[in-house]
Amino acid sequence: MGAHPAIRPEAFIRYKFLNSLFLGLSVGAVFVLYTPLSPAMFSAGGIGLALGTLIVATQYRRILAPSWFFRLSLGVELVTLIGVVAVLLFPLELALALFIYVGYQVTFSLGNYLVRCETLLMVSVEQLRKLDVAKQAGYLLGMGGAWAVYAGLEQFAAIDGRVEQVISLHWVLAVVEVLVVVALWRAFNRDQLANSAPLIRDEPGLAAD
Repeated sequence: MGAHPAIRPEAFIRYKFLNSLFLGLSVGAVFVLYTPLSPAMFSAGGIGLALGTLIVATQYRRILAPSWFFRLSLGVELVTLIGVVAVLLFPLELALALFIYVGYQVTFSLGNYLVRCETLLMVSVEQLRKLDVAKQAGYLLGMGGAWAVYAGLEQFAAIDGRVEQVISLHWVLAVVEVLVVVALWRAFNRDQLANSAPLIRDEPGLAAD
């Protein structure tokens, strides 16, 4: 069975590779960005994340559709891009740290939903295999790339401060995230999105009252 007509499998796999590359590059940076936040903020954020994930789950009957998957995926990437640009434009203080943290929590609340949609859209075992391999390859390459950037900044640019290194890395992150958005845009057949049916239907007798 082939992929859903709303998606271009190879292009989608490239998108997920770049998405995971970004994640691998940024995974260490967030700990520095969150420095101004208090421990209580992380507890509150965890509660917000759980509630957000719960709210998303209650809407599956409506949003488990290719059109919603595209919109929400694009929204996640644009929020991420705005966060990257904000780090480059504003000082790392409480307001920026809070903005970045809330943005990430909002995107994380969609995590389960996005993975479920990926599985329903890609369908075949071989496509899912390629998708998961691309994700892990991108993540590993990103972590290796982040290490190389940090080491290079320290050895060749004499930038050894954590904040300065993380801000410098965000120039790379900005370029990668723009590529992610472009790859996402190309991964969908948008003429197929508007009239596409839900990815999964309720079994008879299980519909909402």
